[in-house]
Amino acid sequence: MHSFIAAIFVAIVYCSLVPLTEQQYTPDWTSIDSRPLPAWYDESKIGSFIHWGVFSVPSIASEWMWWDWKGDNPRADVVAFMNKNYPPDWTYADFAAQFHAEFYDPNEWADIFAASGAKYIVFTSKHCEGFTMWPSKYSFNWNAMDVGPKRDLLGDLANAIRSRTNIAFGLYHAMSEWFHPLYLEDKQNDFKTRLFPDVVNDRWGSGIPCNHGGYYTCSDRYHPGHLVTHKWENCFTIDKNSWGFIRTSGINDYLTIQEILSEIITTVSTGGNVLINVGPTSYGKLVPIFEERLRQMGSWLKVNGEAIYNSIPWKYQNDTTNPYVWYTSSKDKQNVYASLLVWPNNTTEIVLSAPVSSSSTIVTLLGSDIGPLKWRPASATSGIVIDVSNIKIYSLASD
Repeated sequence: MHSFIAAIFVAIVYCSLVPLTEQQYTPDWTSIDSRPLPAWYDESKIGSFIHWGVFSVPSIASEWMWWDWKGDNPRADVVAFMNKNYPPDWTYADFAAQFHAEFYDPNEWADIFAASGAKYIVFTSKHCEGFTMWPSKYSFNWNAMDVGPKRDLLGDLANAIRSRTNIAFGLYHAMSEWFHPLYLEDKQNDFKTRLFPDVVNDRWGSGIPCNHGGYYTCSDRYHPGHLVTHKWENCFTIDKNSWGFIRTSGINDYLTIQEILSEIITTVSTGGNVLINVGPTSYGKLVPIFEERLRQMGSWLKVNGEAIYNSIPWKYQNDTTNPYVWYTSSKDKQNVYASLLVWPNNTTEIVLSAPVSSSSTIVTLLGSDIGPLKWRPASATSGIVIDVSNIKIYSLASD
């Protein structure tokens, strides 16, 4: 993924009989930063990212393969691979004709993402290679309609998502293009000219990331590990090494479902959303390990989503004595959720040091039908000890 994006979310506005006054904003950060964050975004918590493009054809190194091959500082392994496997006159543009997407079924994708529990999608409309996934008039013969798939890949997925799910559909649009003449001219001018880009967000410009915008994206895999009061997003990949699909990945190159859930739980506890990336193949499929991870995530969220969706950070994030426990709260502050990253072994008790109990405190396990759990105060001032002797691991509603 790397640097610059502009995300565009498509929403439906229902007009009432009461006239609405449009809020006016001026082109300065004080005004722009005053824009309220849409409630649906904060409440959604979980998004899915899709990196797909011509880079999915060679599917080596990463989605930056072209730059790694022909950029300012080429990678020796990528150059060697190309020299060994392709003729001397082969160009990156030649890969586009091999981008067939012959097994692409946007309805299948929509169903998988719906099963994952994601509430919004961000689809790569154009990466830094410049190839557009829709028939752009500004990218003649370098788009999915003119060459390769010969179809509107973006539009087909947008239609499937909107017709089959309640997921919000958004777009990633790279603000840089490595080899576009106008971009290169701006680069030569130290980006003091704007011959190429005219729409920007918080990831474009010196001193802007993590300081301005409706929510902070900051950097890839941004995860401060502590509460950030301004909304932020942790954007990470299931393949640890690439945003696009690469053929060289082995089983240990993919996040386990436990690692993914840990990212979700800790991110939401500290005020963030997660945007979880998969990279489809050039032939249009989500490989089984991506589909499995997404469906595993959805299975867990079906049981435990109450602690994630619509939640807010609690006064504590990580338990002060149990490092495997992270907290969230319901919006009405009537419920506190303690998510355990690791189920305790060789014990029948779970100790939480943060909660202050009262005679009306009730402890339950999400997804369990055994009713309230027994508990006792951990000390005279704070903490509770929960009796889980009646809970068997094999009987839990989520694996």
